[in-house]
Amino acid sequence: MLSGQLVTLDTQERCAWCGNDPHYISYHDNEWGVPVYDDQKLFEMLVLEGAQAGLSWLTILRKRENYRRAFDNFDFEKIASYGEKEIQRLLLDAGIVRNRLKIESAIRNARGVLQIIDDHGSFSNFVWRYVGNYPRQNGFQVMNEVPSRTEESDWMSRDLKKQGFNFVGSTICYAFMQAVGMVNDHTVSCFRHLEIMKLSQPVNQ
Repeated sequence: MLSGQLVTLDTQERCAWCGNDPHYISYHDNEWGVPVYDDQKLFEMLVLEGAQAGLSWLTILRKRENYRRAFDNFDFEKIASYGEKEIQRLLLDAGIVRNRLKIESAIRNARGVLQIIDDHGSFSNFVWRYVGNYPRQNGFQVMNEVPSRTEESDWMSRDLKKQGFNFVGSTICYAFMQAVGMVNDHTVSCFRHLEIMKLSQPVNQ
């Protein structure tokens, strides 16, 4: 997804991956790279990134509200209690990706989040330590310089798998890190690059 040069739209220069689709543009302009510290929001993005596996991010964005409805607005305490009845309900829900492994993964990962909160105080504390508790500011010129995985995402992936998480390969973890602002991967010519830098503050411990 992250490849090519920058495009200009409405006089604003943006990262090329968002193209001209309004879902992509809205997500790029308002969310991608904005630091997130709320556990429920972080869980939502991890589930959605996992749901994307083998699909386009645009497909997931278009289904996002359906996911929020179907998965109790990503309340991980509720999702952790899901059983076969809820799995069957979700498998019949045409508004989401009806993949049993991905659905079961969301439930399993919700339980993992609860355990992490018990061990680390919050899910936010756990994930933000991979960048030293401060948003990493990159300075890529074009999107094809942006990596699909890093040493930090490898580390996160290994740790999450040890916690019992699924659909948390290193590439998914790096996309998650980009989405929740752990790294600022807007290219330097994109109007959001500087705006995201200004939003970045150390994580409160």
